[in-house]
Amino acid sequence: MTTAAVGVLAPRARLLPALAAVYRAQLSRARVARIPLLFVATFQSVGIMILMRGVVDGGSEARAVVAGSSVLVVAFVALNLLAQYFGQLRAGGGLDHYATLPVPPASVVLGAAAAYASFTLPGTLVTAVFGCLLFGLPMGGLWILAAVVPLAGAALAGLGAALGLLAPRQELATLAGQLGMSAALLLGVLPAERMPEVVVWARDLLPSTYGVEAFAETFAPHPDWAAVLLDLGVCGAVGVLSLAVATWAYRRAAVR
Repeated sequence: MTTAAVGVLAPRARLLPALAAVYRAQLSRARVARIPLLFVATFQSVGIMILMRGVVDGGSEARAVVAGSSVLVVAFVALNLLAQYFGQLRAGGGLDHYATLPVPPASVVLGAAAAYASFTLPGTLVTAVFGCLLFGLPMGGLWILAAVVPLAGAALAGLGAALGLLAPRQELATLAGQLGMSAALLLGVLPAERMPEVVVWARDLLPSTYGVEAFAETFAPHPDWAAVLLDLGVCGAVGVLSLAVATWAYRRAAVR
């Protein structure tokens, strides 16, 4: 039998073109299905700030509330919704569809994570502007969101994708995503100085904490930019690690 008779498989697509194709497909899908959920995430964060306005007057506590509520939008979409998406994809056989395509596993995870993270920027910006007006904070540092959203989004999206792919059941993936978002809410929005020491340690383990700290520091009269860069660096490092774990989890789930 000749080689021509057997047939030759098409070469696998390169990472970046495949990632761009997955990103466009996910963005188009999310544009229809996820915008209402993004509105819910933004409304939730704005509501939390209004509630906290009754007990927080200003200072470092106000900065923590505004920064934590803004990053909470990222956690809701990138962690909670992505965990649910990959859990549903795995339970419904969608991974089998992707496994038949000649695309690298990393492009599927990174493309989906980037699409979900992209939808968080408008909601985060709206929440931050509303919080600045509500608490009388300066808006000159809002440009830092251009770095906080993608870096914190990558860390949380990778974590959400890994939870969705590693959970043995779809329901557990949904539960894990919601618990993660609740942790981002409780440990990110509330001022750290009011928490017990043990809870502060748990807060330090959450990747969104470093995005919150970086954003909150820009509201200070004289921001410590070295600390901001360090916090953003931690977000980036955790993002690379969590997306690598999610890619490994995708390969593991796709071959089963």
